[in-house]
Amino acid sequence: MDNNRKDRPTMRADVLVEALPYIQRFADKTIVIKYGGHAMVNSDLKKAFAMDVVMMKCIGINPVVVHGGGPQIGNVLKKLGKESRFVQGMRVTDEETMDIVEMVLAGKVNKEIVGLINENGGKAVGLSGKDGNLILAEKYVLSASKAMDTPPEIIDIGMVGKVKKINSDLIMSLSKEGFIPVIAPTGFGSDGETYNINADIVAGEVAASLKAEKLILLTDVEGVLDEEGCLIDSMDDRRSLDLIEKGVIDKGMYPKVKCCLKALKCGVKKSHIIDGRLNHSILLEILTDRGIGTEVVKN
Repeated sequence: MDNNRKDRPTMRADVLVEALPYIQRFADKTIVIKYGGHAMVNSDLKKAFAMDVVMMKCIGINPVVVHGGGPQIGNVLKKLGKESRFVQGMRVTDEETMDIVEMVLAGKVNKEIVGLINENGGKAVGLSGKDGNLILAEKYVLSASKAMDTPPEIIDIGMVGKVKKINSDLIMSLSKEGFIPVIAPTGFGSDGETYNINADIVAGEVAASLKAEKLILLTDVEGVLDEEGCLIDSMDDRRSLDLIEKGVIDKGMYPKVKCCLKALKCGVKKSHIIDGRLNHSILLEILTDRGIGTEVVKN
């Protein structure tokens, strides 16, 4: 008999045995996943993501999904002849754009994700920030430095919000009833207005409010890179802040690392920034000895 064929069943068993201690460790624990990037576009990756989330629930882990949808919003705006404008990485969101953002995130993207998870054997339920008063938000105002010894310039970017409070009881109740919450990153203000919120920020705030075991951010890169351009397997909060100060962590990675640090400060055990372009990246991270991407831990 061919040695490779003879060994294949044993190799499969080894994979299952390797996963056992992690299944035991994370039983009844909550893991918040920020779903975005290429993993939301490629059909194979979309199915792999849904299967990963369903498997987590089946083995006793409580996944909570927060999703983005920037490219999808941009596509709809383009079809309607409306230009996308960004300031410091934030989408300028007037009232008309906010209507489109809410329609795309809560009405289209969210329902597609819920449907995909349910098609693969899960029980997902979609939520926007308005549902059950899930995400109370307030206006997010940017500032930009001007000349020395002068006040910073205040920049109004419209209906962009920041999180004031998460209704964690609603999320926990759904999880206890066997559901997988899928959250669109919109919030409501004290006067009933709707806000567009960065999905990374929402995921970090949700993880913090739930005191989650892990926060996992799916990205389109390997993870965080050091000064030499090499992948950092693990870094603590001190090194993270040092790399931010040096400008090594910047651009799109900056808000991701910052939300990881905020989550850790609020009681989340570990945060992970992983490559969502890999099939079954979530299971590779949580159920294998080596894991993938970059883990961020508290010193």
